[in-house]
Order: sequence, then structure tokens, then C-alpha cells
Amino acid sequence: MSDSNPVLNPNYVYKAMKVERRGSILEITLNRPERLNTFDSTMQRDFTALQLAIDREPNLRCITIFAEGDRAFGAGADLSWFEQEWRTPYFRTEYRWIHDFFDALERIEVPVIAAVFGTCACGGLELAMAADFRIAADNTRFGFTEGNINLIPGSGGCSRLTRLIGPAWTKELIMAGEFIDAQRAMAIGLVTRITTMDKLRSDARALADKLVAKAPQATGAAKAVINACQNIDAGTGRILERMAQSTLIMTHDHKEGVRAFREKRPPKYEGR
Repeated sequence: MSDSNPVLNPNYVYKAMKVERRGSILEITLNRPERLNTFDSTMQRDFTALQLAIDREPNLRCITIFAEGDRAFGAGADLSWFEQEWRTPYFRTEYRWIHDFFDALERIEVPVIAAVFGTCACGGLELAMAADFRIAADNTRFGFTEGNINLIPGSGGCSRLTRLIGPAWTKELIMAGEFIDAQRAMAIGLVTRITTMDKLRSDARALADKLVAKAPQATGAAKAVINACQNIDAGTGRILERMAQSTLIMTHDHKEGVRAFREKRPPKYEGR
């Protein structure tokens, strides 16, 4: 069952996106197709409201991110947003509100899936990179065009992309401004699944359903440890693994998983 007000701010009305609940899965849909789902101040406010909501929602098991239209998952910030009379400190504050939402997606201990298509560029690509899983329609083009207006990707484009695909390909996309197709994106590790446009939504939902059937504490712990291991030494990473494992082995869900395995039945995880 869908619930258009699924989280803790039922009085907030989303204007630039749709937010619906499908069981324990939260589905976010960027909803500015006439503007290639570009970010503007309205979507910025939606991001801020949504961040507060998902950080406080105890019953989420997965988040999926879709977009309306058939031309672009997201083309970044609306150009008019950059044409304001910005002051440097104020711009940093305003931009951080978008960064904070991307960081929340990366931080939250539930899996996040981005289902991308068409143009996935600039801020749209940065949003997708904040997800744990990126499924691309075979018509997707990935790239960054900020250099054309004397800017750089400023919402994780440099930092997350380098971590995902390494500095060489990051420089191709950001400095040379090269666009790559879905097959190249898969070859260099930017996406892990490619599908057709007509199956994109159903394939993303199938992955979400598979993920929510997993033990939620183990899934969340794995995400947190994997993310942390990108910025720490291997020895510290193994300490984190043991700390997580020593906690998980004491849980009800671990015992249920063992029982289900021995009884040859699907487990019934409760998140405790």
C-alpha cells in the first residue's frame, strides 16, 4: 500500500518530488520532467524535509530513487539557480543543504537504490552516487558539464567519483567533460546493473524486495562497515568487522536465521 505521507512530517507537501511508501520501502521520485528533473530551490526544500524524515523513521528497510519522464533521471542544478547574486559563505550554506541529503542517503543504515536513465549528469549523477546500488537503463549517459560554466562538481562529484572509479576516469568525466554510456559505466564500476527502459522500475523494485528480505541489522552493519573501510586502514576495518559481528551474533535475527537454515524454511526477520 502506498502512503504519500509515509514519514514523520505528514504536514509537509512535497512539490518537486513524489514520496510514497511501498511496504517497508520508501520510493522517492524526482518530479520535474519538464526541466529534466533539475534541482531548484523547491527541490532543495524537499530534500531537506526528506532528510529529517528518513533519519527519524525507524521502519524503513530500503529506499529507491526514481525520476519522472523519459529524457533524464537528473541533469543537475537548474542553471537559473547559479545566476543569483551569491555571497560565498551563503552559497556554501545553501549548497550544504543538498550535500546533507546526499550524505544522509550514504549514511543511513538501509540500502539505497538509484534507477537512472537518459541524462544522468552533474547533480543527478551525484545523487545517484550517494546510493548503494545504481541500476541504469541502457539509454543512460553519464557526465559532468560544470566545467563549461567555470565550476566543478560540488556535491560529491569529485570525492565520491574518485572513490568509485579512480582518479583517471574521474578526470575524463570532470576535466575533459566526457560523457560515457551505460556499458562503459558498468565496465569502470560506476553502475553494476544494466536493464532496458521499460524494465527499469520493475528491476529496481525486484532488487528492493530482495534486499528487504535480508536481515536488516546485518544489512545496515555491512553498509556502515563497507563505507567506513573506504577511509581507514585495513587493520581498523577488520576491528570494525569483528565489533559488528560480535553484536550481530547476539541478536534474535541471527538465531532466527540459523533456525530457518536448519529447518529449510525462509527466515522471518524482525530487526532485533
